[in-house]
Amino acid sequence: MSLDTTKIVQALAKVIDPKSGQSIISRSMVKDLKIEGNQVHFSLILGAIDADTKSSLNFACISAIQEIYPEADVHVHLLTQNNQLPKQEKPLAHIKNVIAVASGKGGVGKSTVSVNLALGLQQMGAKVGLIDADVYGPSIPTMLGLQGQRPKVQDVYGKPRLVPIKAFGMPVMSIGFIIDPEQAVVLRGPRLAGIIKQFIEDVLWPELDFLIIDLPPGTGDVHLTMVQTIAVTGAVLVTTPQEVAIADAIKAMNMFQIASVNVPILGVVENMSWFTPEELPNNKYYIFGEGGGKKLAKLSESMLLGQVPLVQGIRESGDEGQPLITKKDHPAVDYFRKVVANTLRQTALRNEMLSPTQIVQMKN
Repeated sequence: MSLDTTKIVQALAKVIDPKSGQSIISRSMVKDLKIEGNQVHFSLILGAIDADTKSSLNFACISAIQEIYPEADVHVHLLTQNNQLPKQEKPLAHIKNVIAVASGKGGVGKSTVSVNLALGLQQMGAKVGLIDADVYGPSIPTMLGLQGQRPKVQDVYGKPRLVPIKAFGMPVMSIGFIIDPEQAVVLRGPRLAGIIKQFIEDVLWPELDFLIIDLPPGTGDVHLTMVQTIAVTGAVLVTTPQEVAIADAIKAMNMFQIASVNVPILGVVENMSWFTPEELPNNKYYIFGEGGGKKLAKLSESMLLGQVPLVQGIRESGDEGQPLITKKDHPAVDYFRKVVANTLRQTALRNEMLSPTQIVQMKN
């Protein structure tokens, strides 16, 4: 019986890369596949993994092929990246764009923007994932109707990996899935860093066009750990129009623009821009002032991605676990759609005009 190349490739597609959690075929790790009689030869390009994992991966390849061709004599040539001229390995290399959503101040609607931005990008045909990195006040499980759910753990060559929970078909990870809602989160720097690293490195994220990271307010350990762990494509700043919110948002802007961090600002979302009563649809009341978003966009040399008014339906949608952007007939949906369209455009321009962001190497 002759061995079929297509069937062998299909068998190897079931073998998982321990780094990314993706198929070794989709990650282009299999090279120089040759079949000679009942012998199968190929090279497997590996990153920096330990000897035990290499051995497990080798046997996984052999087992996958011998499951369909028991008589096959499989020879796997394991090549590290030193043997090859490979692409530089980086965390989540199978994710095209990582966008951080940040604010200097709490209570400005950052998580609301993150959720609606992520689902809006998905509605436009992108593959999107969401990390709730606001470890002190994880609200995204509530906003997506995922309260009480717990992520499953999958064994990958002897190492436990978390499987993200899906909402509206979108993979999501939050510390809110791990602790009880009433439980106080009291964490210091090293523990915070460990959680963020785990959400990036130890979660089986699928191939994505966008990974949205909802950051906590301020500029602290979580922010620094993120830029030291993963290359961030760009940041979206969220503010309200009032001066006190702008003052704090400028601090977040400055953190991303530090020379050693150098994460491009994609733009600014001004939330709670005005209030319009349902019974007076033509009236706008600027409760928190005017012009703050434009001011921050100018200071960050970016653009105002959109203004979102103070609308009761936005709050209600978040509390119900049905984000506003999923309600296509709601009159406020277009405000979020504008934010999504502008973010998509700004990301494309950033990738065309600027070099990829590098992971920050902090010096003591």
